[in-house]
Amino acid sequence: MNDTASIRPPKPPDGGQTPAAQGFFLPAEWGPHERTLLGWPSRVSAYGSALRLQSARSAHAAVARTLAAYEKVTVLAPPAEAIRAQRLLGPGIEIMPLAADDCWLRDSGPTYVIDGKGGRAGIAWRFNAWGEKFHPYDQDASLAGRILRTRRETMFEAGFVLEGGAIGGDGAGTVLTTQSCALNANRNQGMDQPRFERLMAQHLGARRVIWLQGGLQADADTDGHVDTVACFARPGLVLAQICERGHRDHAVLAENIRRLRAATDAEGRRLEVVEIAGPADRVADGRRLPLSYINFAFAGSAGRRGAIVLPVFDDPADANAIATLASVFPERDIVPVPALDIFAGGGGIHCITQPIPAANPA
Repeated sequence: MNDTASIRPPKPPDGGQTPAAQGFFLPAEWGPHERTLLGWPSRVSAYGSALRLQSARSAHAAVARTLAAYEKVTVLAPPAEAIRAQRLLGPGIEIMPLAADDCWLRDSGPTYVIDGKGGRAGIAWRFNAWGEKFHPYDQDASLAGRILRTRRETMFEAGFVLEGGAIGGDGAGTVLTTQSCALNANRNQGMDQPRFERLMAQHLGARRVIWLQGGLQADADTDGHVDTVACFARPGLVLAQICERGHRDHAVLAENIRRLRAATDAEGRRLEVVEIAGPADRVADGRRLPLSYINFAFAGSAGRRGAIVLPVFDDPADANAIATLASVFPERDIVPVPALDIFAGGGGIHCITQPIPAANPA
């Protein structure tokens, strides 16, 4: 597996008791995992009907089984759903019975950081349901802390609102985000770029934040998370979604590409940008879905061949996305998983997964 970007970046100046002050940093997602945590759908209103919810559960189970071929998997399910979830998942996948309001574990769960010397901790961001958009959310607001306490992991409580899908990193001090989400007043009133960058330095060891304009218009629930439009594939290389001229997302995605090509990472390197054309628009229950090939999950544990668990949509663009990712990740299997039933709830494969990095990636 390629884990070269899990190298510890220089610690930023910080006199407090933040993660970076104690030597922790955000590792690259392509580094080896101890396991991946996966959310389980339980909110009927997110899917419009009990039948759609059941389809989403089957799709989540398929993602879990795919991941389990490459690493350990734990699925968080409400206690009342645990037995039924286990039946769908099959053997070999652990259930963690914890109450939750929804399944988007990338956002409500902890973001893990490591120190490169065998230490690992989880950051519990404040969670406010993407700007108070969904109620109730009290179970999700406490979920990160409950996961970390259940696993007996060190916890840092962040004093500000953030979701894991709003950020992406290269494991070496560079963080990607979008202005439309990170600076939205429905998260943290008065947040500006300098303050956000200081917080990323203190919590994730970030030395450079690259600001994209926004995400997909259909991703209105999150105000445009970065994990639907761009992600690091390795240090210095970013994958970015594009669309044709005339599409409603064209202006924002083109501006994102412009900013990426003009940016340098924490090491001062110009970024290489690999563009991936998105699929055709799809609508479910009158709502356009935020379909994205960027919203995939890395899979793999130490000493094993890794994979990209890729959402596909029975669309002609699927083949190009598979071929592009195969060329970017020749050392990994590219495993397509049908994901329309997941995206019908508002997010994708990256959104429902939360990797726990190996404490020492070396």
